[in-house]
This record gives sequence, structure tokens and C-alpha cells, in this order.
Amino acid sequence: MPKLEVCCYSVECALTAERSGADRVELCAGQREGGLTPSCGALKMAREQVSIPVHPIVRPRGGDFCYSDAEFNTIKYDVAQIRAMGFAGVVVGMLDDEGHIDIPRMRQIMQLCDGLSVTFHRAFDMCLNPRLALEQLTDLGVARILTSGQQASAETGLPLLRELTQLSRGPVIMAGAGVRLTNLRKFQQIGIRELHSSAGQWLPSAMRYCKIGVTMCADADADEFSYYRVDGDVVAAMKQALNTDYAL
Repeated sequence: MPKLEVCCYSVECALTAERSGADRVELCAGQREGGLTPSCGALKMAREQVSIPVHPIVRPRGGDFCYSDAEFNTIKYDVAQIRAMGFAGVVVGMLDDEGHIDIPRMRQIMQLCDGLSVTFHRAFDMCLNPRLALEQLTDLGVARILTSGQQASAETGLPLLRELTQLSRGPVIMAGAGVRLTNLRKFQQIGIRELHSSAGQWLPSAMRYCKIGVTMCADADADEFSYYRVDGDVVAAMKQALNTDYAL
């Protein structure tokens, strides 16, 4: 049966995804940075309120995936806390300065996970050799790889996604980045059985007064009076389409 993972930037969105039929949630903060480690409060509320599997991302900052010693220690601490809190899995990944999987550090992470389902995130899409990376992640024992096929969108990356799916003897290849209702079938046709989507929309802020000319964001052009929310109707439609195509 195909699975739909929904990327959620709040516990409220995770609950919407669950009610709408999502199979799993990737819980993140920092939507504009592509996903950062959620706060302790968000993690606690997710454990208390969300029934489907929740896999928090562990990523201490935006940008590349080559981390300092201090950043790596932060990652290790966060992974240990997530495991102690009883989450089903974790989403994590790191590269060395040559663009290869950072094997020594990933070994440490896998030891810390011990029982968690580990997804290697889209750091995979920034690596030098995806075929070698697949072999290395298989040896490490990761459960899945979230990837766009090393392209800006997973639809553009279909050729590599097909190849990786055929080559993999371990990790599930989960397509993500630009996965939506209109292109689901393309991924199913190449054998993809797990899909990752934000399935959302930007909504206007509830603020009636909006201060103009002052920003809290490094991107001066960012609209701070809008926010991203999971669209339950979209999640439900995507899940129905996946199940219908699977049954045919």
C-alpha cells in the first residue's frame, strides 16, 4: 500500500494531516529554510496529540549539510532526546566537505537512534555520487531516503528516482519536492511507494494591524503576514488518489 508523508511546520498542521488520512508526518520548524529541528514544546505536543507516526527532522540550521563539531553535538543531543520521547522515527543527514555521506558521523547517529526508523533527508540531493551514497546508506541501515532525484523538483528528477528505486536493496526511496495531486501517478508508474508532500497553502495572517517597513526576517522581501498551513482537503484527495491507483 502506498504511503503519504506530509511535511508539517506545526502541531496544528500535523493534526490536520492526521485527520485527512496522512500515513506519517515529518515535523519541522523553519519553513522558509527548508526545515529545522522543532522546539521542545512542539515535540511534546506532537507526542501527546498526534496518533500517526511522527518523524521530527533534526537540522540545526539552514544552508549546507556539512556541520561543525558544535553543530554535530547539537544534532546528537536532539536525536537522543527524540528517541527518549518515544517518537517512531527521525529525519537527519550530513555530508562531508567533499560532498560525500559523512560516514563516521552517520555511524554515531545510527547508534544513537537504536530502534528509530531513520530517514536520510534531502542532503542526499546535494551529494556528489548518489549511487555510491545509496550503497553507503544501505550499509548504515537507514530506513528510507527522501530525495527529489537531485533536481529542483521530484518530477524533474524522475529518471534518477526510477534508477534508485530499481537499485535499492534496503532503503525505501521516498520522492519529495513538488509532489502534488496532479503528478502522483508519475511517481507510482516508476515504482515509488512512499511520497512526501507539504500539501498546503499560504494563508493571510490573522493580524488586523500590519506594521509596514519593519521586518524580523533576514529576507527583507519576505511576507511576514502570511503563514503556511497543511490543506486537509488536498491531503485527503492525494491519499484517495494513491489508494485508487494502487487498487487498479
